[in-house]
Amino acid sequence: MDFSGKDSFMPSNNEAQRLSRLLKHCNVRVFEGNGHTILLESGVNLLSTIKTTQMYRHSSKYDVFKDFLPISMTEFKTSPMENWWYRLCIGTAVFSTTEDGKIVRGLAGIPDKGPVLVVGNHMLWGFDAFSVVLEFLREKKITLHGLAHPEIYQIRVEDEFIMIPYTDAVKILGAIPVSPRNLFRLLSRNSYALLYPGGARESLHRKACYFFSLKEASLFWPDKEEFVRMAVKLGATIIPFGAVGEDDLSELIIDYNDMKRIPFFDQMVNEYNQGRTNLREGMGGEIAQQPLHIPIFLPKLPGRYYFLFGKPIQTKGKEHMLDDKNYLRELYMQIKCDVEKNIDYLLTKREDDPYRGIVERVMWLMNCGSLDQIPSFEP
Repeated sequence: MDFSGKDSFMPSNNEAQRLSRLLKHCNVRVFEGNGHTILLESGVNLLSTIKTTQMYRHSSKYDVFKDFLPISMTEFKTSPMENWWYRLCIGTAVFSTTEDGKIVRGLAGIPDKGPVLVVGNHMLWGFDAFSVVLEFLREKKITLHGLAHPEIYQIRVEDEFIMIPYTDAVKILGAIPVSPRNLFRLLSRNSYALLYPGGARESLHRKACYFFSLKEASLFWPDKEEFVRMAVKLGATIIPFGAVGEDDLSELIIDYNDMKRIPFFDQMVNEYNQGRTNLREGMGGEIAQQPLHIPIFLPKLPGRYYFLFGKPIQTKGKEHMLDDKNYLRELYMQIKCDVEKNIDYLLTKREDDPYRGIVERVMWLMNCGSLDQIPSFEP
């Protein structure tokens, strides 16, 4: 059930709350910027609302795979991350590596057939995932299913107004709650999956580990090769990638460690995490330290996001190596090493990018062409 925040004709807020108490399985969605004729107004897509509230399904229980509808062209064009100003500020520059080891601009190095497992590092807040997924849609016409933290799908009522625009975009773009079973189901369907082994700990990193502004890359990956065995079992192609650029768009000023020293923030973080899922609880080490919180940062004059997808690693035909622990460990370390090398490469090469700053990109756009054609460094 939807209600409008600017309905001057009737108190739709009160009416929606009243009906939600009477109707079973009723979801209330708020459209603060719309009026009484909500379905006739711009910015409201009824199909998107039906999809994100899981009302489109083939049975009484929603199945995240069977009931998934690929993003429509209208949804793609109206996505908040497709706004021209957002794309201009982010300035995403994507590179990939072909089978012969050559680095090229774009996604020519990505296989055209699945299953494919794309593995890399998270930047602050994890917003970089939107850029990756949208680039796959734009260039390859492929849905890259991001494996996301389950809490994204369990938004509390008091957080709805802030989080719904974010979670709706995540769901429409094909994100799946992260779990071994869901990864298996994706790869067994020859799909493309996006995995961040560092999870919430890497996405919500600390100032001491603000590694994308440093030359030393540091990944918060688990000790065990969680995903490698499954990729080998299903013959998936693994694509390790590195991402940099958050230090050019924001500066982290209050992290988790700071919050724990400030009573007000400490209490807020503790209350926010009550009853929430820690996917790595019991693992030990730094990877298990992933309480959900909201780091506070200051925006900068926008720089640019950079992504480098490494040389594809083929595992098809290696199923007989599943019991070889040394092989699995070496493969895991190779993937991690490739991600770190990609990060180092981008940190070095972006210094030669004449369009790293937003001012240079604006000037180029005014004189030369479209957002899809903004140049970068020569690989």
